[in-house]
Amino acid sequence: MKRREFIALAASAAVSVPFAVRGQQAGRSPLVGVLMASARSSTEYEGLFAAFNEGLRALGWRDGENVTIETRWGGFDVDLTKRAAKDLVALKPDLIVSSTTPTTQALAEETRTIPIVFVNLVDPIGSGFVASLPRPGANLTGLVNNEPTMTGKWLEMLKEIAPAIERVAFLFSPVTAPYAENFLKPLDAVAQRVGVLPIRSPVNNDTELSSAVAEFARMADGSIAVMPDSFMVARTDRVIALAMQYRLPLISPYRFYTERGGLLSYGPDIADNYRRAAGYVDRILKGEKPGELPVQAPVKFESIINSKAAKALGLTVPPTLLATADEVIE
Repeated sequence: MKRREFIALAASAAVSVPFAVRGQQAGRSPLVGVLMASARSSTEYEGLFAAFNEGLRALGWRDGENVTIETRWGGFDVDLTKRAAKDLVALKPDLIVSSTTPTTQALAEETRTIPIVFVNLVDPIGSGFVASLPRPGANLTGLVNNEPTMTGKWLEMLKEIAPAIERVAFLFSPVTAPYAENFLKPLDAVAQRVGVLPIRSPVNNDTELSSAVAEFARMADGSIAVMPDSFMVARTDRVIALAMQYRLPLISPYRFYTERGGLLSYGPDIADNYRRAAGYVDRILKGEKPGELPVQAPVKFESIINSKAAKALGLTVPPTLLATADEVIE
């Protein structure tokens, strides 16, 4: 065999060897990076990271034994997230798990070769991360965290618990939720049917957030909804405090808003997404290509009601809403 042909064949064989096998051959376990959007002090994100580890253990992967996990925390800060992404890529891991759109954007800017599994994205096509959901292409795949038509469900739930509502302000950041229109467009038909006017309320900082809610509260019979948006997640307690201050029913996509004092939540079980992401980590470490693994939709949705918040707002939760809730917080 000619030298040039031998080199080409050897290179081809190296690419086709699964990461786990290569790691064993090199005398090390596979290295998996994880970039979380929040600060490490976030109870919710610590729980999500624990769910991911639970999923890995169920598949036989144990940190410190047959896999090494390096985790970085972005603190919901753009600059810190970019530095964390650069730091992880410099470690040359076999794969990186990314939690949100901002963390995935930061990682995508750093590498086009290291496989990236995103867990909590809204619009991977619109964000430019994948070519299509069935065949992502390139080095990214993962799970989306929402179904845009669920905002129609929000309006139905709000109208059921507070029939007097006439308008709903949808809070989001244009920077961290450029996909907001995907959620707002499906609303028109539902809004007309239930008699609610949806109002776009983009905010860019804490001052704008407080001003937007205060201004909206001047109109009677209003409510507020929170988009799936890392900017808003970082301000969960502030949003809840504003909702209670101005006596505005609040609905959100994530259960932790409701656990901390919001009225209603309806959306995907994000912890379940993190457990399922471990399956893609397992498959990629065993040799499958991320670009050939379809982007997955959430499979578990949950509705949570905070009856204490309802009482504080002078609302009575109807039996029909109670019957369909996955959990009622007393």
